[in-house]
Amino acid sequence: MDINKLNSLVELYFKKIENIDSNKPFLKWLKPGKPNYTWGDITEKIYKLTSKIKSLINDGDRCLILSENRPYWLMADISIMNAGGISVPIFTTYSAKDYEYILNDCKPSLIFVSNQDQFMKIKKFISKDVKKIISFEKIDEDILQVQDILDEKINDKIINKNLKRQMPACIIYTSGTSGNPKGVVLSHGGILSNCEGAVELLESLTKKKDPVFLTWLPLSHSYEHTVQFIQIIVGAKVYYAESLEKLISNMEIAKPTIMTAVPRFYQNLFIKINMNFEKQTGFKRKLIDFTLILGKKILKKDELSLNEKIINFLCEKLVRKKIRNQFGGNLQAFVSGGGALDQSIGEFLNAVGLPTLQGYGLTEASPVVSCNLPDLVKVESVGPPFRTNKVKIANDGEILIKGENVMLGYWNLKEETERAIKDGWLHTGDIGELDNNNYLKITDRKKDIIVNLGGDNISPSKIENILCLNNKIKQSFVYGDKKNYLVALVVAEKEIKKETIKLIIENINKNLTLIEKIKKFLLIYEEFTINNGMLTPTLKLKRKEIIKNYKQQLENLY
Repeated sequence: MDINKLNSLVELYFKKIENIDSNKPFLKWLKPGKPNYTWGDITEKIYKLTSKIKSLINDGDRCLILSENRPYWLMADISIMNAGGISVPIFTTYSAKDYEYILNDCKPSLIFVSNQDQFMKIKKFISKDVKKIISFEKIDEDILQVQDILDEKINDKIINKNLKRQMPACIIYTSGTSGNPKGVVLSHGGILSNCEGAVELLESLTKKKDPVFLTWLPLSHSYEHTVQFIQIIVGAKVYYAESLEKLISNMEIAKPTIMTAVPRFYQNLFIKINMNFEKQTGFKRKLIDFTLILGKKILKKDELSLNEKIINFLCEKLVRKKIRNQFGGNLQAFVSGGGALDQSIGEFLNAVGLPTLQGYGLTEASPVVSCNLPDLVKVESVGPPFRTNKVKIANDGEILIKGENVMLGYWNLKEETERAIKDGWLHTGDIGELDNNNYLKITDRKKDIIVNLGGDNISPSKIENILCLNNKIKQSFVYGDKKNYLVALVVAEKEIKKETIKLIIENINKNLTLIEKIKKFLLIYEEFTINNGMLTPTLKLKRKEIIKNYKQQLENLY
């Protein structure tokens, strides 16, 4: 498929169905009792839903989607665009304040909700601008159900040929770490160009096995939203996970070849596998040690001796194969995005036979900018930039991006848009460098930097990642702006004592520079979560919220 010649994401879908067996399995939600959908099933539903939406909206109207991941999500997304609307996906984990702000900001004409719970979150913020609400499941209110629409007969099968690459496809609100969410307007061409770069990356992986994806990250996130269209291009079978808690058991059922997730997932995976390794003794333990040592050598492209090759053969058969089988046995690659993956976690996962490719992007770039290549993984980097966008490093080290993938702008925020895009270059707020292989390395973030009393710049996330490598520390938060030393909040299970954490931090401090050392800490047992407002929907720390909640306790450490 010649992606750069397509006009829209809608055209992408309908071009694909011309060349794929309509009976081929396409979408499956792993919630018990849910059906398999073929490509033909989904196409028929898209036609019917498009016809209904077109009768309700005008071209360019915003149409909100508030739902957990499920087959109807993709169906609604494509149908909205096919009917001439602009899709506005929003997280199911936003606060009431965020919902109120978004509905007032984008003024949708049509709203899709999945069920009663989601409807109740926004009910009081729905204005007269909304012409219709459509639900995926039956709910108590007098609201149109998707099933009723799908039961109708239609005379015409609409395929929108008026869409152009430079037109808005969706508005994706970034949760941010402070303030109101910003609506990022992404074009059809921007997402298509991003898909083009991704498909080139996945080419070697999709040749080996028919692509199967297990989707967990919310489809309202720009990363997973774009992945939908990559799945269409490669003709993948897509499973929607039940929940984060059931992700590992879902992997055994789905047997994915490719899976995308955020660093927190890989951190939990690292801790789980490592805890199992630590229980082993004798020959098993020696084999595990060799698996890690030799796996890391292979990762760095170091030559193995004949003796090492024989031992590595045993490691492959007795350790790595066993680990891969726990995750379905077919995994070609994990792709990590949405935040920085700790280098030691990347090395560990690759060494134990779970190929993990770290990428980099941001919603404003549709969203992927770069990603490691399967045949050359540099875990300390985020890989080379996609061919479809340009990356340069500004004089102050900031990463700048130019290409069709750069957003059209922030919805209703002209000044913010002008600050973010200058002379066509998107200013990311991230600091980085390009190595001799043109691999991009993120070294810091402009906004999340602690400047101590001595004027030193310190990256809190670097220290937080190191702290969380210990399986007794669930989460951490480093504090110390305009202070003469750093302190931390440490989240642990209730049975963990302060003395245990003190010893862990003392050991970690030995490998940190003088200005990075944690001098004091506060042990807490309440996790930072999406529900308590201290994590973004992609599981990043909301630094301002955490400071607001723990300001006095943190200040008491000085």
